[in-house]
Amino acid sequence: MKEEKGVGRMWSLYKMGGFTPAIASMLGSPNAQQMAFIRAANREQRKQSMLDMPLSELEVVVFDLETTGFNPNNGDEIISFGAVLLKGKELRESETFYSLVNPKRKISKAIVELTGITNEMAQDAPDLMQVLHDFMEFVGKRLLVAHASGHDKQFLNAALWRTSKINLNHRVLDTMMVAKWLEPELGSYSLDDLLEHHGIAVTERHHALHDSLMTAQLWLVYLERIMARNLTTLGDLYAYLSKH
Repeated sequence: MKEEKGVGRMWSLYKMGGFTPAIASMLGSPNAQQMAFIRAANREQRKQSMLDMPLSELEVVVFDLETTGFNPNNGDEIISFGAVLLKGKELRESETFYSLVNPKRKISKAIVELTGITNEMAQDAPDLMQVLHDFMEFVGKRLLVAHASGHDKQFLNAALWRTSKINLNHRVLDTMMVAKWLEPELGSYSLDDLLEHHGIAVTERHHALHDSLMTAQLWLVYLERIMARNLTTLGDLYAYLSKH
């Protein structure tokens, strides 16, 4: 609560033209620099259009978040970020991102059992501002991909707003939406069922990095099918998805 009041006061100072000294005094220099980076990265994304980018060359970051619950507006927090980079059809398993986050609240027993992230582990993790800065640095200007992305976008937007008073400008493509378009006959579009359907080995579910890597493999399956339909650019894909 104290942190939120501080950010609110800082936002008021920003609107009056005192943003730089405000963030330095309220957050300290390291956090001020992290916020400035996050805001600049998001602003740069707004200037870029990737719709003409060939899918065969498109760089995407497939990501996943683990959280304490389902509602960031009711006190739930991010407890881990995971992400992996792909370029076209190449999954770059050596270029990954993973970090725990200190949620500054207790993690329930059910979430501990689901994710394997204990309260002790979270207490030793960096805070949200630091991890968000590092995640945004890893993402750069690339397209984001996630499965059932509504949950992840909701938490990511809440985190960006709380720490930096911005909303996410990056495009987020949902593999569930792509699956429903390409495979309308399936009865379930959960990540577990789609992985099984396509014979993708399940390593460790509800671990942000493992889920990102498995979703990345699913994206590659769909990318092959998309390109086989002579959809060559991201703009082509979005145009087709909007009709289905």
